[in-house]
Amino acid sequence: MKQMHKKNSLTRELTSTMQYKLREQNILKFAGRTIRHSRGHHTMLFVFVFVSVFFCLNFFTPVVNAEMSPKEMLQKADEARGNMEGIQWNISMDSLENGTEQHRKLKVIARGYDSFIDTLEPANVKGQKLLMQDRNMWFSKPDLSKPVPISPRQKLMGGASNGDIAATNYADDYKIVHTSEGAVKDEPCIVMELQAVDNKATYDKIKYWVSKERLVGLQAEFYTVSGKMFKTAVFEYKNTVMINEKPREFISKMTITNAIMKNDVTTIHYSKPILKKVSNAVFNLNIMTK
Repeated sequence: MKQMHKKNSLTRELTSTMQYKLREQNILKFAGRTIRHSRGHHTMLFVFVFVSVFFCLNFFTPVVNAEMSPKEMLQKADEARGNMEGIQWNISMDSLENGTEQHRKLKVIARGYDSFIDTLEPANVKGQKLLMQDRNMWFSKPDLSKPVPISPRQKLMGGASNGDIAATNYADDYKIVHTSEGAVKDEPCIVMELQAVDNKATYDKIKYWVSKERLVGLQAEFYTVSGKMFKTAVFEYKNTVMINEKPREFISKMTITNAIMKNDVTTIHYSKPILKKVSNAVFNLNIMTK
């Protein structure tokens, strides 16, 4: 069944790619005819602007959005938040909670949903590490003899949980119980109501706005198992990585706000995303404390 699903998804992607290429060829033909028949500078300027706008509008447009299932859209949204086959990025965190400011810098290496997080600053937490592997998480620090298991739900800093800084795996950690139409700043979205498949997920319930066109998560509300909202998040995507020789938006900022104490805000900045081959040794629990 999984192989059939992947085959159908690949077929739709190939079809969409062919359609995209055809649109690209048609617009270039149109531009060529217009330039050949133009006798004025203004017409050529118009064509240049028209073609430039066309490519800008289509450059970042994902494929087969209309034909994608909600699960496939969620998988694409996960990709834009680190769920790729080998990637590294830096994180800078700032939080304000009960009037107290905190700052932290980390480096994240991910492959799929497996993630290794190394704390770089400040000095009092430098060397602390988190490892997410097969939906299990461990913590280590220089004075521990061996890693200890922890929950992705545990607080890391401010409003951020341990699971917030690892690669996102909403497509596997949650089941989609309901979808509806919505928008974030006039951008059309599919609004997904997600429910954790077990207690290994970072949250019990999430309401998640996924852009129909860009296939990225734009906004989220996080709920307890009883249905009480306790924090919200908005996401920005000003980073770019190349996937299959095509540019793909990658998360640049996550802003978490306490649903009760509105002044308690945690901001996570993501920078320098680099696609790379990641070896199994990175996720070796036995060498985590070395």
